[in-house]
Amino acid sequence: MLIGLMAGTLLATAAWAETAQQARMKSCNTEASGKDLKGDARKAFMKSCLSGGAQADGRAAQQQRMKDCNAEASSKALKGDARKAFMKSCLSGKKD
Repeated sequence: MLIGLMAGTLLATAAWAETAQQARMKSCNTEASGKDLKGDARKAFMKSCLSGGAQADGRAAQQQRMKDCNAEASSKALKGDARKAFMKSCLSGKKD
C-alpha cells in the first residue's frame, strides 16, 4: 500500500511539472507574440524565457501591460462585464 501511495505521489508530481512547463510555454509564447518577435530573435527569447532567464523581465512587462490596459479601460469609461472582457482581451495581447 505504501508503494502505491508513493507511486501516486510521483505521478501527481510529474503531472504538475508538465502543467507548470506548459504554463511557462504559453506565457513565453504570449510575451514573444506581444513583442512581435520572429525567426532567430524569437528562438533566442523563447530559450531564455523557458529557462527562466526572462522571468523578472516578464513580470515587469506584465505589470506594465496591466497598467496600460487599466489606463485604457478607464479612458473608455468601461465598467462591470465590459471592463472585465476588455481587460481579458488586452492582457492576453489580442487586438480587437
